[in-house]
Amino acid sequence: MKKLLTSTALIAAMAMPAFAQETLDPKAQSGGGIVVTYKDDVATLDPAIGYDWQNWSMIKSLFDGLMDYAPGTTELRPGLAESYDVSEDGMTFTFHLRTGVKFHNGREMTADDVKYSLDRVTNPVTQSPGAGFFGAIAGYDAMADGSTTSLGGVTVIDPATVEITLSRPDATFLHVMALNFASIVPSEAVDAANGDFGKMPVGTGAFKLDEWTIGQRLVFAKNPDYWRAGLPYLDTVTFEVGQEPIVALLRLQNGEVDVPGDGIPPAKFQEVMGDPEQAARVVEGGQLQTGYITLNVTIPPLDNVDVRKAINMAINKDRITQIINGRAVPATQPLPPSMPGYTEGYAGYAFDPETAKQMLADAGFADGFETELFVMNTDPNPRIAQAIQQDLASIGVSASIQSLAQANVIEAGGAGTAPMIWSGGMAWIADFPDPSNFFGPILGCAGAEEGGWNWSKFCVEEIDAEATAADSMLDPTAPERLAMWSDVYMKVMEEAPWVPVFNEQRYTMKSARMGGDDSLYVDPVSIPVNYDYVYVTE
Repeated sequence: MKKLLTSTALIAAMAMPAFAQETLDPKAQSGGGIVVTYKDDVATLDPAIGYDWQNWSMIKSLFDGLMDYAPGTTELRPGLAESYDVSEDGMTFTFHLRTGVKFHNGREMTADDVKYSLDRVTNPVTQSPGAGFFGAIAGYDAMADGSTTSLGGVTVIDPATVEITLSRPDATFLHVMALNFASIVPSEAVDAANGDFGKMPVGTGAFKLDEWTIGQRLVFAKNPDYWRAGLPYLDTVTFEVGQEPIVALLRLQNGEVDVPGDGIPPAKFQEVMGDPEQAARVVEGGQLQTGYITLNVTIPPLDNVDVRKAINMAINKDRITQIINGRAVPATQPLPPSMPGYTEGYAGYAFDPETAKQMLADAGFADGFETELFVMNTDPNPRIAQAIQQDLASIGVSASIQSLAQANVIEAGGAGTAPMIWSGGMAWIADFPDPSNFFGPILGCAGAEEGGWNWSKFCVEEIDAEATAADSMLDPTAPERLAMWSDVYMKVMEEAPWVPVFNEQRYTMKSARMGGDDSLYVDPVSIPVNYDYVYVTE
């Protein structure tokens, strides 16, 4: 018989904080609604598919997973699982579900829904960019190659109990169970949507979709049956799309908008910070973020590592940082400095256009070459793309800029048709505070599949194997594990599939009537805002 650890014991063993009890803000007022603006429309609200800055927090308010995070933190706590047990070898997790939890359609959630949801997100037919996160679950490989449609490692014990068996220990598994991709969905709603579940989402979350007028707005309404008593505070959240960020800022100043979803326009940043009344409404927060340029290693001449290294040496990161008012520090590697596993003292590729030109000539491109640079069309990203374009031109590389809506850039990246992408507006912010999160989905082989977020299509089996070995250690903070991750990223930099550009601080604004702790507006998990816990004071 397997020896089991309780959830509390496992958290202690893994050096994670204990679960926080749910506490409601004594200052919170229930009722009312807020207006949030975005320039672009929302691509999807399907938790198995959605994976961008804009829809992440929306999806998190519509759906729940077995695990969750305390609001405004990266502190793990139970979600739809009231508790769980873990075998001593860390290979089997038994989740005990909360009873009485209802989907938005009124049906009670059961363990069968957990099984269905995990099968769905890992089925290649779904084309989930997050499928690779579940690679440690037994039977994942058979799902990935299409030889089965059911994860062998996920077993329904009874309506309130589900057992998940891994094929190897995974230090990040509980974090994975808190990702949007692990959200629990009802099969009948997915079937009824007939391939359009992203426009007709049904979950167990604090809000439910009340209206979606394409190109105009989405309205979320309070879920009166939400299982967390007393939440959410708001009756409605209205997302208005098609709003230019500068117009959104003016409307916030006029009291018509509560949160500008695209943030403070860089061209207005100094003006805002110089006005005490406006600056008082600015919220600043740290984040585990890296902005980078992807170099598609499958498209010539970017398939030549020396060409990729030359491009790294051509980019003036200090100048790009100035474009965003110095709200970042130049990056040398994929991991941000505050992430465990970051390689201290690594200088990266020096800014050296002359050496870069010589490297191109030695690689057979003395006359340069032509390519395309894809970029999200929200300021400051087109201006950053122009700076990159100028830097590339200085070494003979002519890059035409393709400035598109976020969803179109993501589509091109996933399809592998974009030679280069500036990731701004979609730059990687950690899903959870572990170095593995900057590898698997955006630099690992699993993320290089069709529709994945590894837009450089970089896949080196030996590096993947080392990453898997690092994650197969049960203690996520073990020094030897972090040393392995450091080695992984140094090997990645030798292959130069990216140009790491900067690590950015987060700034957002809120209207004077918005209540709740500032951490909710720069929530490290419910990016950018935790709508379940904010409220209005008037």
